[in-house]
Amino acid sequence: MKIISKSEALANLKIGKPIIFQTDTLPAIGCMPEYSEVIYKVKKRDKNKALILMGSQIQEVLDYVDNNARDDFQKIAAKFWPGPLTLIIPAKKNKNLNFITSENTLGIRIPDSITARSLILETGPLATSSANISGLNTSFDAESVSNDLPEVDILGPIPWHTCSGLGSTIIAWAKDGKWRLVREGQIPISKIL
Repeated sequence: MKIISKSEALANLKIGKPIIFQTDTLPAIGCMPEYSEVIYKVKKRDKNKALILMGSQIQEVLDYVDNNARDDFQKIAAKFWPGPLTLIIPAKKNKNLNFITSENTLGIRIPDSITARSLILETGPLATSSANISGLNTSFDAESVSNDLPEVDILGPIPWHTCSGLGSTIIAWAKDGKWRLVREGQIPISKIL
C-alpha cells in the first residue's frame, strides 16, 4: 500500500493518475475529468456506467448543470450538501465530459468529508466512483481497498475516519420541481422528496 500526501496526490492527479481517498459514504477512486478512462480501466467498469462528478462546493459544480434544472438543483443541493446525496441532472451542452450518459445527464455530489473536499478545492471537480472492482463489494478501510486496487495510491493520513459504508442516495431530475428516486442510500427518500 502506497500512502501519499496531499501534495503528491495533486501531482498525480495533474498527470492523469487516479488516487483513492476517503469520503463520508464509501472510499472513492478519483481522477481529473479529462482522464476518466483510467477509472474504467482500473475498476474493470462497463463504459456504459456513468461516473460521478465530485465537487467541494455548490458554486464549483453549478456550471455543469443545464439551465432548465438549475433552480431545482440549487434548492436540493443547498439543503443536503455536503452529504450523502447524488443528484443526476441534465448537463450543460458545452460540458464535454466522456462519462456523461447518452441521455446527456451527469451525477454530481459534494461529500461530507473534509479530506475529500479540501483535495477537490485545489483540483476542481473530480471524476469519481467507489474504490472497488466493478461488481465486487467495496472495502471500507485503506488496507482492504489497497488489496483490491493495489496499483492506485491512497491519500493519507491513515487510518481514515470511519465511513458510513452506505452508498449515497441518488435522485434524478425529471422536470420542474420533480425528482425520481434512482437508489435509496443513507438519506431516506422521505426526507428529500
